[in-house]
Parts: sequence; structure tokens; C-alpha cells
Amino acid sequence: MRAAIYWAPRIDDPLHRLGSQWLGRDTETGATLAQPTLPGLDIAEITRDARGYGLHATVKPPFRIATSWAALREDAMALALRTRPFALPPLQVAEHHGFLALLETERSPELQAFADACVAGLDAHRVPPTETEIARRRPERLTERQRENLHRWGYHYVFEDWWFHVTLSRRLNDAEMEVVRPAVTAFLGEAPSLPRRVTELCLFTQAGPGAPFLLAERLPLLG
Repeated sequence: MRAAIYWAPRIDDPLHRLGSQWLGRDTETGATLAQPTLPGLDIAEITRDARGYGLHATVKPPFRIATSWAALREDAMALALRTRPFALPPLQVAEHHGFLALLETERSPELQAFADACVAGLDAHRVPPTETEIARRRPERLTERQRENLHRWGYHYVFEDWWFHVTLSRRLNDAEMEVVRPAVTAFLGEAPSLPRRVTELCLFTQAGPGAPFLLAERLPLLG
């Protein structure tokens, strides 16, 4: 089993319903959802990888548990208890390294601090990556800092190299981008830009390799 710390929209947030429909799966219930259609493209294929991970933004990347689920949950709950809720900047559909994703319209120091605290504060529960897993990240193509992050924290995009993003597609070519970007922008409507606060730390789990991620528990921020 793997665990991950994610941000996910609250269950009553319109973005939860619309984003889950776009990806074709609700991580809260595990239910398969009917997706909208794309002219000339297979939306199920376009969103396949993102659907497996579910509607989310990564806070602490997926990891195998070195301790126990109970111990991880206890420390995650303690972190949530000392973290105050904070405003999330409005989101927008944008191109991100060839993918489509929801990105912040402005950087949030509170969000960065939250992600940093989750990465470092819960790291005792992470099994270090194997040499094969490290090699899969192509460390020769990373910066020196990213290589250090990969070996120390199990992932290269953490701390200064982390960014908030909610993945909505696989990597797209120019022709696909011309179809998918306006389609997802129209489908989500004003939901991404609505005012919202980060009020929960979301624990996700993956039962085994290739299994879909599910939202195991929402821990309220009570600091």
C-alpha cells in the first residue's frame, strides 16, 4: 500500500463534482462517473493517468509506509491540529509542461508552508525509494538540488521546486490542446476561480501498484 497527502476540494465544493466528472471517477466514493465528450478525441484516454490518481493537488507525494497506517494518521492529525486554515488563491485552467492543470493565479506562502510541513513532518513514515525507482526519475536530467531532494525526500519536486497543480489531462500535442483546453475550461466554468479555503489535510491511499488512489480521510485543520 502507498499513502499520499493531497489537497482535494471539499465535498460541497462545485469543483469536486465537476472535476470528478471531467476525470471520470470520484475519489471519495470510488464511483465511476460519466465524462463529457470531446470532438474527435477520447476523453477517457486523455484523462486515464489523472483519473487513477484522482482529483487532487499533491502535497506530499505517494510513498510506501515504513511504520504503520495508525502511526502515519496520528502524526498527520497532529500536523492538522497545529495548522490554521488559510485562503487558497483562485485557480485557473493552464498549460503546465504540456499537461492541462488547475494552477494558482498567484503564489500562496501559506500553501507553500503547508506543503513543506507535510513533506518534512511526515517523512519518518516513508520507505526510501529503491535504486530502480530513483533511476526511473532520470536524475541525470535534474538539477543538483532536485537530485538532492530525490535522494533525501524521495521526490525531486519538493520545497523550492514544488508547485500546486491539479492535473486534468495527459501531455497534449498542439492540436489536442486546441480542443481540450477550451473544453475543460467551459466544463468547469467558474468553479476553479471561486473563493475557497484550505481547511483539511487529505489522506489518500493506493492498495497496490496500478490501483486507483482513494480518499481515505479528511483531517480538519484546527490550528
